[in-house]
Amino acid sequence: MNAQQTIWVSALALTFIAGWVDWRTRTIPNWLTISGIVFGISLHASIGGWRGAARSVEGMLLALALLLPLVLLRALGAGDWKLMGAAGALVGPAMFMFVLFASIFVSGAMAMIRMAGTGRVKATIQNIAALFRGFALFGLRPNPEISLDNPQLLKLPFGVAAAAGTLICFLVARWGR
Repeated sequence: MNAQQTIWVSALALTFIAGWVDWRTRTIPNWLTISGIVFGISLHASIGGWRGAARSVEGMLLALALLLPLVLLRALGAGDWKLMGAAGALVGPAMFMFVLFASIFVSGAMAMIRMAGTGRVKATIQNIAALFRGFALFGLRPNPEISLDNPQLLKLPFGVAAAAGTLICFLVARWGR
């Protein structure tokens, strides 16, 4: 197996395990995310030396920086955030952007299916409108009624979306040449 295949297999293994655990428990444990970050940096260091390690850290930092506002607004859980940091450490900054985009797309599709399946389309659209109205009037601040902290709102296992997004990117990279 070459270096690129090792990186993809590792990223797929990480996100598939996270997706399975998130599906079953609605959490992504620190032992998985932190070990994924350490493994990603170590893998890239063994493949590309200090430059490889630096690219891995760049991927992790890009992921954590881009998604931190969503964590602070309570729109994304900390486990999801750290999972994407680990994915960034594994695939690097350039490919991470594709993985993130694919994961967000899959998450959006999951949300639409869930909204339609539970009959909460109108309530969800009203919540989104309330969020945008609040952001326009008060700036980017968490809304306690529309956040991960509200047990009555629909929540999705983002780890599943991350696994699907990573798989999509792998397939495109593998067979899209």
